Amino acid sequence: MSGRSERTAHEGGPVLLGVRHHGPGSARAVRAALEQCRPAAVLIEGPPEADELVPLAAREGMRPPVALLAHALDDPGRAAFWPLAEFSPEWVAMRWALAHGVPVRFIDLPAAHSLAAGDDTEPVDDGTGAQETDGQEAGAAVRIDPLRALAEAAGDDDPERWWEDAVEHRGGGESGADALAPFAALAEAMGTLRETHGDGGHDRDPVREAHMRLRLRAARREFGDGVAVVCGAWHVPALARRTTMTADRRLLKGLPKVKAAVTWVPWTHRRLSRRSGYGAGVASPGWYGHLFSAPDRPVERWLTKAAGLLREEDYPVSSAHVIEAVRLAEGLAAVRGRPLAGLTELDDAVRAVMGDGTDAPSSLIHDRLVVGEVLGEVPEDAPAVPLDRDLARSRRTLRLKPEALERELELDLRKETDAGRSRLLHRLRLLGIPWGEPTRSRGSTGTFRETWLLRWEPELSVRVAEAGIWGTTVLSAATAKAASEAAGASGLAEVTALAERCLRAELPDALPVVMRALADRAALDADVGHLAQALPALVRSVRYGDVRGTDALALREVATGLAERVFVGLPPACGGLDADGAAEMRGHLDATHQAVALLGQPETGQPAVPRLRERWAGVLRAVGERDTVPGLIRGRATRLLLDDGALGDGGAERLMSLALSPGTPPTDAAGWIEGFVGGGDGGMLLVHDERLLALVDGWLTGVPDAAFTDVLPLLRRTFAEYGTGVRRTLGELVRRAPATAPRSADGAAPDAAVPGFGPGLDRDRAAAVLPTLRLLLGIGHHGFDDDPPEPPRPADDLTGART
Repeated sequence: MSGRSERTAHEGGPVLLGVRHHGPGSARAVRAALEQCRPAAVLIEGPPEADELVPLAAREGMRPPVALLAHALDDPGRAAFWPLAEFSPEWVAMRWALAHGVPVRFIDLPAAHSLAAGDDTEPVDDGTGAQETDGQEAGAAVRIDPLRALAEAAGDDDPERWWEDAVEHRGGGESGADALAPFAALAEAMGTLRETHGDGGHDRDPVREAHMRLRLRAARREFGDGVAVVCGAWHVPALARRTTMTADRRLLKGLPKVKAAVTWVPWTHRRLSRRSGYGAGVASPGWYGHLFSAPDRPVERWLTKAAGLLREEDYPVSSAHVIEAVRLAEGLAAVRGRPLAGLTELDDAVRAVMGDGTDAPSSLIHDRLVVGEVLGEVPEDAPAVPLDRDLARSRRTLRLKPEALERELELDLRKETDAGRSRLLHRLRLLGIPWGEPTRSRGSTGTFRETWLLRWEPELSVRVAEAGIWGTTVLSAATAKAASEAAGASGLAEVTALAERCLRAELPDALPVVMRALADRAALDADVGHLAQALPALVRSVRYGDVRGTDALALREVATGLAERVFVGLPPACGGLDADGAAEMRGHLDATHQAVALLGQPETGQPAVPRLRERWAGVLRAVGERDTVPGLIRGRATRLLLDDGALGDGGAERLMSLALSPGTPPTDAAGWIEGFVGGGDGGMLLVHDERLLALVDGWLTGVPDAAFTDVLPLLRRTFAEYGTGVRRTLGELVRRAPATAPRSADGAAPDAAVPGFGPGLDRDRAAAVLPTLRLLLGIGHHGFDDDPPEPPRPADDLTGART
């Protein structure tokens, strides 16, 4: 084997350069070997369909990391990537060949075969070409890890550390006759491993290697023996093996095949990382890129870069820290017997010197430098599906640049450019291309505001290719996709959500189709829960259309009809529910209440919905006063009426007195309290209304001991939602109050005021806060002293003033 490897790496035969994918040391060695042997052609492990794309690698607009993307034309979701970074040996070989006018050929199994065979699942690859399948059937996995076997033979229990010390941490590439020596040694080692373990590689390796040999033979006929092959080191012994052309063709006979297209797409350092799921990547692409671009004094340059990053994040890091960290890292490498300080030593030095023993700086450096957020670029004229070209045009027009680092984008929809950005992002989401995710704004909010988190991931290129089946432009594709989803929707809520998305994406041709599907399903669905669940999204769609000038009249009519059906079916649907059903119905009650509030207040120029809110108030009264309805729902209905001012004087006290009367089961009464004062704002209601607080306190002190343990979980859940200050204030109010006055015979609350509250407004104390209040609100004097208002009744006193 040693003699055969030596012959394949020197005169009289092809030069076989076995590498580890994405290795800076391998890349430098490949460049040095090519400079020495000056081949007539360069053959690279990759899909042959990409031969025509090679010249694009020399363009000024091509910046790695990039990847070759192959996808099946009739099933774009079936795709595979071949990523290449600046420090990938294949990329270095390609660029060298283009710079010297040397032809480049890809020699791996064609994508047409690998996609048809289902090999689009990304393999777990040690980088040398030997693969283990992830999640595939047993028997398809390799029987050996080449790096681990070589590391163990060298007496090292860490294959990654051994490979870095032996290859990646080498200096500049060897020159002269020694440039090919490392490849001959690695070929011999791989040959021994394959002989020892019976070619224990991936079950598709024989097929791939047979095709590589056929392509190698064809290249030798075309260019002579002076060709160089750059491939995974695992495959070198198979390419050097003597076989017949007939035997190789027999292995390839009958392989399934599909029509495939190949193009260049941008890639990211994060997707090169093993953590991202691409197993043939590297754990530290940012570090490997640094080793490749800065072979001289890499430790000093790396720690200087790390210090700059930490200073940007307000860490107090000085030049003295860098000097001391370099000394520590180099000392650790010497103690550990390493030729160069690796990431382990650098991380230890950063933690000890720059981070004062904490992990925070190391985590930041790992995320921003070790992995990195580099996003590659490809020329605009690279082959692409029509949809991708239209998306590229839209991006340029709207000045939206794909970036690997997540960033927040604030949009003001009153501006033409921002409105166009919003439409594009919503259309892409509808097509299943989540370039942006809507999020809550930390600044101003309003109907005309949208906030997005943008981040471009390489796999979105596959999503674009998949979405190309719907149309050649983003608008036409989104319209067709929406119409298809409307026809296949199974539930009413699904269609209403789709209508909202169509309005946000501004798809006027899709909206009529969605509206017909919405009307059909609304007419057939009699489940009140489904109707109530669908109503909020539909009302949001109405409001969205109103504020943006879209004709939403048809949506408003459907929403009004849906609300009317909810009004009719809700009271009987609330009866006889168990605890889980009551909790679910409470959510429907709140959602419907919010929807009716929006629907009953149309924008200027839109027709009002007559008496919709009045009808809803009647529904809430019917629910709140019906004995068969669970206490949770009755309490919530009462609270919604109170918030709308629809109960009148003493209405809330009367209903609470009835709900908390001695004849009411304690668990039902506790449920009523949860529905009435549950939520974050329920505590403030009790703080400012002494009568309601007295009723709750009086009921709670009268709960029998046997029932108290049953109601305690409900009460704890209710009061735990209040803020700390609210709970403290309620405790003080109850602690200062004497024993609650007894109820009257009919269960009504006593007339005596609860101590801690005044009978009316304390004008002197209230006036003391007015200057500060005017300053905060930016308003002038309102004449409180000149024309004092009538003191409010105790039940309406919301100032919280006490005697």
